[in-house]
Amino acid sequence: TASSKMAAGKKLTKEEELLLQDFSRNVTTKSSALFYGNAFIVSAIPIWLYWRIHQMDLFQSAVVFGVMTLVCTWLIAFAYKNVKFVLKHKVALQREDAVSREVMKKLSDADSKKMSRKEKDERILWKKNEVADYEATTFSIFYNNALFLFLVIVASFFVLRSLNPTVNYVLSVGLAGGLLALFSTGSQ
Repeated sequence: TASSKMAAGKKLTKEEELLLQDFSRNVTTKSSALFYGNAFIVSAIPIWLYWRIHQMDLFQSAVVFGVMTLVCTWLIAFAYKNVKFVLKHKVALQREDAVSREVMKKLSDADSKKMSRKEKDERILWKKNEVADYEATTFSIFYNNALFLFLVIVASFFVLRSLNPTVNYVLSVGLAGGLLALFSTGSQ
């Protein structure tokens, strides 16, 4: 196994490094940019809510809006990453048979006969990880966005409605981002 090779001081092969990368919590630069871009947009949405509905002045509250938007951007991106990690393995298991059939169908008979079983398995594994990564990323973004906005609305209009709009904003957005990050650390 990889851990016994590392313990013995041997170098990992490129294939082993790629496989470990597919199952690590680290995200690619592309995924990270996608996560932070989406998180920034979603964490800025409550500004409109507080500006138009709670009648907060945009310019007087700019510092509060900016700080809380940045804090929530980080918390939401953290939640995206955690949910993606948990979902990727579940999706990979669910899609394994369908991906195997698709990859084998795409290989022509001539290609199939030339390839070793190991090469076919590597192609299937690569495609399975690609599909699982894409699906886990999109679902993580959708799920966390919906949950964040739901939590902000519930906190803003029901739980904290009697508070000053600035305090309401800081608490509702902060609690929503914090709860989202907390919920994302669960293993289910």
